[in-house]
Amino acid sequence: MIPMSLLLISSIWLLGAWGANAGNQMPGFLTKPETLFISEQGRVRFTSDAPLELIEAESGQLRGLIDTEARTFAFTIDMLSFQGFNSPLQREHFNEIYMETEKFPKSSFAGKIIEEVDFEMPGTYSIRAKGKLTVHGVEQERIIRCDLVVAEGSIDVDTQFSILLREHDIRIPRVFHQKIAEEIQVRARATFAPKSGR
Repeated sequence: MIPMSLLLISSIWLLGAWGANAGNQMPGFLTKPETLFISEQGRVRFTSDAPLELIEAESGQLRGLIDTEARTFAFTIDMLSFQGFNSPLQREHFNEIYMETEKFPKSSFAGKIIEEVDFEMPGTYSIRAKGKLTVHGVEQERIIRCDLVVAEGSIDVDTQFSILLREHDIRIPRVFHQKIAEEIQVRARATFAPKSGR
């Protein structure tokens, strides 16, 4: 079960209340703000490698929050922020037909780090992040492997995983089955800094 504190973080922060008031203190249920690390310009790249077409797009607007004491996290990204594709029409179809970004403007991943990590000890850690991945308005429980590089005053996160379109109710017209892969490869990278230092 996801802790109540995480649900509060996710519901407030992912809806943009924290982002719109980034200089404000987080709500009182977080007793140690020095354990909060934030990232506002992480990068996400996705690749669709289908028999007849390779499609790639990237966004630099991944936003994230890690509570190092509770080992909880929340990430969100605006789907309209993805650039690339093979043509402007392809990007339009991505937003209007497949992702339906007017109805589902954001994707998110929120949960808890499974392994014990000493965030006060610099080093590289291979961890598993367990949580709810929401894409196209459909929530799936996932365990995603990540690499963390902990340094003084920063945490770097790097992960690669895949998303099956059918698991998120994303339907591809039959005529495009050879041009859009059923499984999308994703890479996400972000650097976190202490919120208390901002």
